[in-house]
Amino acid sequence: MDLDAQLYVVATPLGNLGDASPRVREALAAAPVIACEDTRRTWQLLSALGIPRPELFSYRQGNEEGVSRRIAGLVRAGTPVALCSDGGYPGISDPGYRVLRVFAEEGLPWTVLPGPCSVELALLLSGLPTSSYTFKGFPPRKAGALRRWFEEEAAARHTLVGLESPFRIGATLRAAAEALGDREAAVCLEMTKAHERVARGRLSELAARFAGPPPKGELTFVIAGANPKFDHSGEGADA
Repeated sequence: MDLDAQLYVVATPLGNLGDASPRVREALAAAPVIACEDTRRTWQLLSALGIPRPELFSYRQGNEEGVSRRIAGLVRAGTPVALCSDGGYPGISDPGYRVLRVFAEEGLPWTVLPGPCSVELALLLSGLPTSSYTFKGFPPRKAGALRRWFEEEAAARHTLVGLESPFRIGATLRAAAEALGDREAAVCLEMTKAHERVARGRLSELAARFAGPPPKGELTFVIAGANPKFDHSGEGADA
């Protein structure tokens, strides 16, 4: 596969290597340079796919500005560059967005090689409405900001999708219940991997379930929108 002198935004597997499309494999094998979130993780992926090691360098939060200019300079000089994260799409709740802004500002070419995305996978695994949804990435850590983050969505009818650390998911679900009411929700863990699992239920139930030791694995949460069909806040209340 011959690559043009542009940036290739490559969606990599969340866990199951079978999700790497032939096009993604060919692009990673042909790219002379790969900018990645974690060089060790990307090298593990390349090794598992049987791809010889190209030039790798880290593109992560904290070095985005300088590395974005470096990537732009390589493409401007005629060198194709592949951009990938540890899993899913670079640029979705990921510093990769910065390099895309630089390319847009400088009129440089890029293309996207599609693949797995935790947002759509979690949405479909949740069993909640899919016709309209909002993805908000990672919520803030401080309690007040976290509650306001959810309150901004209190009246919206769309399904809400977000990312969270296993160490904070219990507190995040409690904050969601306080701000949104006892809506139906789901927590999706280790998607596409051998131990994929989904916890579905009311926010109060899920908050209690995840109040103890943090679960193992990466997770995405999904919460129903402001629809009485999926809100059980009044059930069991005094008449």
